[in-house]
Amino acid sequence: MSQSVKTLLTTLDLERLEINLFRGRSPKVGWQRVFGGQVIGQALVAAQRTVEEERRVHSLHGYFMRPGDPENPIIYEVDRIRDGGSFTTRRVVAIQHGKAIFSMSASFQIVEEGLEHSFEMPDVPRPDKLASEKQLAEQFIDHAPENVRMYWQKERPIELRPTDLTHYISGKKLPPFQNVWFRATGKLPDDQAIQQSILAYASDMTLLDTSLYAHGRAVFDPKLQVASLDHAMWFHRPINMEKWHLYTQDSPNSSGSRGLTRGSIFSEDGVLVASTAQEGLIRLKTHQSGNTKPSGG
Repeated sequence: MSQSVKTLLTTLDLERLEINLFRGRSPKVGWQRVFGGQVIGQALVAAQRTVEEERRVHSLHGYFMRPGDPENPIIYEVDRIRDGGSFTTRRVVAIQHGKAIFSMSASFQIVEEGLEHSFEMPDVPRPDKLASEKQLAEQFIDHAPENVRMYWQKERPIELRPTDLTHYISGKKLPPFQNVWFRATGKLPDDQAIQQSILAYASDMTLLDTSLYAHGRAVFDPKLQVASLDHAMWFHRPINMEKWHLYTQDSPNSSGSRGLTRGSIFSEDGVLVASTAQEGLIRLKTHQSGNTKPSGG
């Protein structure tokens, strides 16, 4: 198991303070605010630990309200909304410095058989035909901005392999579509609750960036204030994050300094395992009010 994967598993292994109260901590990675995917993943773990093991999450809906402080723990308070015959509902509020930074509702269901259909996976280059992150870094890192170099030089628990690099190496305006392969960089426990939490963590990666394709900009653009505002996710089938998954994304709209992106996550053999939707702040800093505070995860 890679050290970065160990760190991720430790980050998701919350400390129980009380029956419905948990404490999570952030890894020391040098970011000024907590990665949104971490908060989603930790909130999901908190909810999972109040639900019977045979029930699996099938959907979650969250809102980012304030940036998380990576130097301090996050408290997760779970409200046991309902325990039904087939479904269980939980609400989680993440708290820091006495204020809510994130809220999430999640629904869990017993495993059932029924009617099935799903979209087919797009025909894109396979991950073994694409350059690895290490190869990409060696090829482009010297010409990248400092914050981008720092990002790619760090060992990370999730490896990304975009099928097209045009957005990453130019400022060209592109159709708002993106396909990215991703997987964990080390061995993981054979536990669907953990696998789903790691997928929730990874689902916040690259999604908001897709809404900037049409404008020839990227999330690292210093002229933009960028943050996740909300995040929705639906889990359709079992997951194995040790294997490659294709994250196919499209952004149908940007307006009001917000960008909307939708995502479909396919297993390597072409099965749709999850779907996502997210709206994010993509504000031009020249249009920012002096009284507006940054938000998002």
